Amino acid sequence: MHMNRYKQRMILTVAAVLVPLTVACGSAGSGRADSGAAGAPRPVTGVDWRVDGLTTGGTTRHAPASARIRIGTDGRAAGNLGCNQFAARATVHGDRITIGDLRTTRMACDQARMDFERALARTLTTGTLTARVHDGKATLTDGDGDVVHLAPDTPD
Repeated sequence: MHMNRYKQRMILTVAAVLVPLTVACGSAGSGRADSGAAGAPRPVTGVDWRVDGLTTGGTTRHAPASARIRIGTDGRAAGNLGCNQFAARATVHGDRITIGDLRTTRMACDQARMDFERALARTLTTGTLTARVHDGKATLTDGDGDVVHLAPDTPD
């Protein structure tokens, strides 16, 4: 039962991130999205995001280079948790995101990557996330104050 609950949380977390995160809020909680050069809001959806890091319990750790998230405009999310690929659906209401139906591959990696992956999956699936976009970067914050730090993924 414990394994099923963990798997369900992983599914919920990934799905929330992958669903159209047409979410964008200002840095001061103004309810307004960060604006691009033309003054249009920058969405979280439709962007390939690199996971830069994860802050949990007041400690920030850097993400493995492979960690990525893309929240499509079609209600799907996909990416890499640090070792394993994932796909999911998400529900978005304003700047609030709930992830569900997380599906992952089952590869094993070194302990540090697996530890990061478990922490990221837990953060993404703990419930409703709040998305913020500011200065081209984004954050996803859970109800416990844990934060996923995102930056636009650029080709190497």
